Amino acid sequence: MLSRRVAKLKPSATLTITAKAKDLRSKGVDVIGFGAGEPDLDTPDFIKEACEKALKEGKTKYAPSAGIPELREAIAEKLLKENGVEYKPSEIVVSTGSKMVLFLILTAVLDEGDEVLIPSPYWVTYPEQVTILGGVPVEIPLSEEEGFILRAGLVERYVTERTKVLILNSPNNPTGAVYPEEELRRIAELCVERNILIVSDECYEKFVYEGRHVSVASFSEEVKSITFTVNSFSKTFSMTGWRVGYVACPEKFAKVIANLNSQTVSNVTTFAQYGALEALKNPEADRFVEKMVSEFRRRRERALDLISSLPGVSVVRPGGSFYLFPNFSVYSKEVGGDVRLAEVLIEEGRVACVPGSAFGVEGYLRISYALPIERLIEGINRIKDVLDRLR
Repeated sequence: MLSRRVAKLKPSATLTITAKAKDLRSKGVDVIGFGAGEPDLDTPDFIKEACEKALKEGKTKYAPSAGIPELREAIAEKLLKENGVEYKPSEIVVSTGSKMVLFLILTAVLDEGDEVLIPSPYWVTYPEQVTILGGVPVEIPLSEEEGFILRAGLVERYVTERTKVLILNSPNNPTGAVYPEEELRRIAELCVERNILIVSDECYEKFVYEGRHVSVASFSEEVKSITFTVNSFSKTFSMTGWRVGYVACPEKFAKVIANLNSQTVSNVTTFAQYGALEALKNPEADRFVEKMVSEFRRRRERALDLISSLPGVSVVRPGGSFYLFPNFSVYSKEVGGDVRLAEVLIEEGRVACVPGSAFGVEGYLRISYALPIERLIEGINRIKDVLDRLR
């Protein structure tokens, strides 16, 4: 018999949609996928070559459970230089992608019944992991009218004596919202006052199109002492399949997380870590990221123009990530919900989108613009054709 913990576990909606699109493509169907949360650019050659070199040099054995020392040192240098936060290598743990990193953090800090504040719309994995571990996900509803921005005053309304953790995700998946620095400071101050741990998911930090990314842990030593800074190589360097992510946090937590890592995955694939190391060290890396972000900014503008022109559809201009989160409520109500609307789009329009209900909000669709601009335009035109028929 299955445990009660997994009885209600739902599969990842994004991976489910992506798998369905791939299955149709394997049958010769031309499907345009807006579901995948990964850049369409290939991993840079210099990263691949570093991995190949590590393989040839025999770096194929077990590695330290917290990550190879060189990589942890490079991450510490990166965090100081780019994020303004000083961490020792002993305060950094490398694991198999940010998803596993989050699971290890929550395993380390949650007891049965502890509440975790999760702004909604949210990344699909947050509430599922909290529930698996016996915690209670508490959704903080954000409004489209305010650009899906989290406010300190709103957070305070949901704090109880059982609140243990607040999950922050800026730039945000699925909305693309980038929280203003002044608001992040107020939220951080509230968490310090109320002794609430902050899990700051910063995996989209490079995809900020106006202004700059701000790491919460950079505000003060007090804030840093309660913050887990989470990041990965997946989005920034188009390394989604490599599964390399990390957390930087106070050493007392890092030791526990490293121990959990050793008892679950043992260590991240050793030669993959050398690829990640090269991503941080190679001078070509910055140019690769700048080129990718510039291209995504161009795609965002085109996608916004096209989506905004759809009758009855509203969309917030995203400040970051590579997603749009348009409101299709007018149409989803007609067909019986956003899940059914996503099904209609893939069945009739051969376009794959993830329904908003997977992110905690009914009536929306998440559209990734991490695909060539010609396919982006074609896909949105296909959506328009289906909506015209529904109207």
